[in-house]
Amino acid sequence: METRLIILPLQKFMGKKLRMSFSANRTYELWKSFMLSRKEINNAKGAELYSIEVYPPFFFDNFNPDAEFEKWAAVEVNIFKNVPEYMETLTSPGGLYAIFTHKGPAGSGPITYDYIFRTWLPGSDFILDQRPHFAVMGEKYKHEDPESEEEILIPVKPRKVLFNSP
Repeated sequence: METRLIILPLQKFMGKKLRMSFSANRTYELWKSFMLSRKEINNAKGAELYSIEVYPPFFFDNFNPDAEFEKWAAVEVNIFKNVPEYMETLTSPGGLYAIFTHKGPAGSGPITYDYIFRTWLPGSDFILDQRPHFAVMGEKYKHEDPESEEEILIPVKPRKVLFNSP
């Protein structure tokens, strides 16, 4: 699977969030609620939809499928103005991200994530950074269609910091 690295700027998002775990997944509930009201957001930066996960520190150090995290259904916005009722805002700091393209139905996503976390990351020169994780669903995203595509962005930082000493 091809991997690209990109430095993203600070980003602003507007949407809905829920606390959940991998074992008590509430993604369907979150997206159903968000899609019913997303047209109320009148300052979206583009047409892409963002599935965002905000994990607590050390979440992946001793993985527990019952551990909770925050999941967002959102769009990127230019400014936090006219926030619709029942929506919230999230600011994601800029930084280095590894980008992977998931091809296939959304239900096969765990295969891509397994590759990222069990193969690519341990074999790379990077470690996870404590910033939001994204799945970006653009015009090629078709949910459960075998031809569907979405980008998965994982926050990373170099495993070793190289510097020149005086």
